[in-house]
Amino acid sequence: MANNNNTKNLNVPNLRFPEFKGEWKKYKVSDILEFFPTNSLSWDQLEYGTDNIYNRHYGLIHKGLPTQIELVKCSLPNIKKELIPKNYTLCKDGDVAFADASEDTNDVGKVVEFLSCENKNIICGLHTIHGRDKKNLTINGFKGYAFSSEIFRCQIRRLSQGTKIYSISPKNFKDISIGVPSKEEQSKIAALLWLLDHRIATQNKIIEKYESLIKGIGNKLFSLKMRFKTNDGNDFPSWKTKSFENIGKTFSGLSGKAKEDFGIGKPYIQYKQVFDSPQIQIQNCGLVNVSDSENQNNVKYGDVFFTVSSETPDEIGMSSVLLDEVDEMYLNSFCFGYRLSSFEVLSPLYASYFFRDSSFRNKVVKIAQGSTRYNISKSELIKLEISLPSIEEQARIASFLSAVDEKIKNEKEILNLYLIQKSYLLRQMFI
Repeated sequence: MANNNNTKNLNVPNLRFPEFKGEWKKYKVSDILEFFPTNSLSWDQLEYGTDNIYNRHYGLIHKGLPTQIELVKCSLPNIKKELIPKNYTLCKDGDVAFADASEDTNDVGKVVEFLSCENKNIICGLHTIHGRDKKNLTINGFKGYAFSSEIFRCQIRRLSQGTKIYSISPKNFKDISIGVPSKEEQSKIAALLWLLDHRIATQNKIIEKYESLIKGIGNKLFSLKMRFKTNDGNDFPSWKTKSFENIGKTFSGLSGKAKEDFGIGKPYIQYKQVFDSPQIQIQNCGLVNVSDSENQNNVKYGDVFFTVSSETPDEIGMSSVLLDEVDEMYLNSFCFGYRLSSFEVLSPLYASYFFRDSSFRNKVVKIAQGSTRYNISKSELIKLEISLPSIEEQARIASFLSAVDEKIKNEKEILNLYLIQKSYLLRQMFI
């Protein structure tokens, strides 16, 4: 790669393959793309697994689909037969679809490019902008990356309009420009980023397999379908039934706090930290102002935290365990804590895996109450009974699952490095 940071020639990227010289040409996006009408079908008007026309819903641009869509590798919904529009424009290889709305300015205008449509009938749907190169200036595979580049995204963010929901329209593209190199250079750029995307996809699959492994083996261990042996080859003792109220006690999170109390002060565990991970990542704590005169509950090593509210019963009572020694730290008001009476009865590391397993989660879901929003109470949770192995067997189970967990963390760090590399290239290789 050639570094052009010191060049006085403005129409070249900072990073470039060394065999290419000369300036890129700048175009208004509206001069390159022709735009077509899209439909407004919602999710309940779509279905999967039929031979009807495929529909490119904007929600799939925001979540799940790669920059380059190869239909043989991606799953798109079909339009229900009775709702197929009378007039529509089918997507072709090289067409792009932008999401025209988002709650986040970083996602408005997010793009996908269609590759390998395989003669399938695909149309663009709700909150999308369907564009096609009308001047044959670009090769298939280049546009998706060019429209994902940082210089293009900055222009989109500047022009997006709204307060809670940000949006763009095809009219905005007359005020946005991109640089276009020769088709030979486009091909090299697209090939490099395509290879990087495929390595990212492979890394995601590696992580998914390890996550599936830890979930599957954990479920077998916690349901007694699989058991370890002692070091001398004997069976561990039978598991014993314990009630929550006999092995620990609950405590509340922060109380009496206003919006202005947050952002400075002492660390506190946020709701998302509990929901996202079975083990608290203390580096993600928020800050809250707590005076010496307040009577707030501090958290300690080994404490277990449960979320108390969710829009779906399946996500109620998500747990996380604090496995770090901390001096002064608090818990958010939308969770409650559970402090173990003795680590000789329940190991904190074992608890972090056990309370996330379906064998326990199914019990929590059953005590959830509500219709549009679901809640659980501390008084109901501590009535639950759980079956526990000896502390020695807990240590063996936790050690095994922790080793797999560590492997997942390492693979995620590798994934993050690839994502950083892609972000760098998208900043440096386009104008």
